[in-house]
Amino acid sequence: MRERQADVFADIPELERVEERDGAQRREVKSYVLRGSHLHAFQVDALKNFYPEYGIPFRPEPLDWTTVFGNDNPVVVEIGFGMGDSTARIAKDRPQYNYLGIEVFLAGFAKLLHACATMPLPNVRLMRFDAVQVLRSMVPDGSVAGFHIFFPDPWPKKRHHKRRLVQVPLAEMMCSKLVEGGYVYCVTDWKEYADHMLQVFDSVPGFRNPYAGFAPARPWRPTTKFEQKGLAKSYEISEVWVEKR
Repeated sequence: MRERQADVFADIPELERVEERDGAQRREVKSYVLRGSHLHAFQVDALKNFYPEYGIPFRPEPLDWTTVFGNDNPVVVEIGFGMGDSTARIAKDRPQYNYLGIEVFLAGFAKLLHACATMPLPNVRLMRFDAVQVLRSMVPDGSVAGFHIFFPDPWPKKRHHKRRLVQVPLAEMMCSKLVEGGYVYCVTDWKEYADHMLQVFDSVPGFRNPYAGFAPARPWRPTTKFEQKGLAKSYEISEVWVEKR
C-alpha cells in the first residue's frame, strides 16, 4: 500500500499535500481527517493516467469555471464525496450541471477519477485538498449554484463536536460563494448532528429554509451503500436544504 502511494506521489507530487500550513493562522474548521488508503492497481493507473485531465491542483488564485469545464453550466461543489458513487451517478444523470468534488481520501479520490474517465463524466473535476482552503482561495464569491455535503463524519462524542464540518464559519463561507437562490444540501444519519445543522444554517442571516425544518429527499440523490447500512440498522436519514436569500 505504502509503495503504491509513494509511487503515485513521486509521479504527481501535488497529490501528497492536502493543506497549506500557516502557524500564525488559527483554523476555524478542518474539513477532513486523513485516513489510510489501500490502492488497487486500477486506482493507481487512474491517478497516473487521468488526473491531468480531471484533477485540479491547489493554487491560491480564483478559478474561472468556464475555463475549467469548457462551458457556462452552473457549478455544484461537493465537500467530502467519499468513494464517489453518488457523485458519479448524480453527475451522469444531471449533465446540465458541472461538479467539483473535493476529497482527501485517496482511495475514494482515485475511484471517482477512474469513473470520470470510463463512464465518462466530462462535467466532473476533482481536487484533493482541504475544502475550506479551496473555498477561501479558489472559489469566487457568488459563483456556485449549490453545495453537497452527504454523510459527513458526525463526531458523536460531545468533546469532538468542534471537529464537525458543518459549523457557522463554513456556512457563512458557503453562503458568500453561492449565487442568489443557490442551495446547500446536507444529509446525515445522525439525528443530533442533523439538529445541529439546522441550528447552524438558521443562525446565518443569508440563508432561508423553505421547509422550516428537515427537507424531503431529492429524487435525484441515490442511496449509497453507506446509507443502506444505516437504514438496515434503523438509522433515521435527515435531509437539510437551505437556500441563499
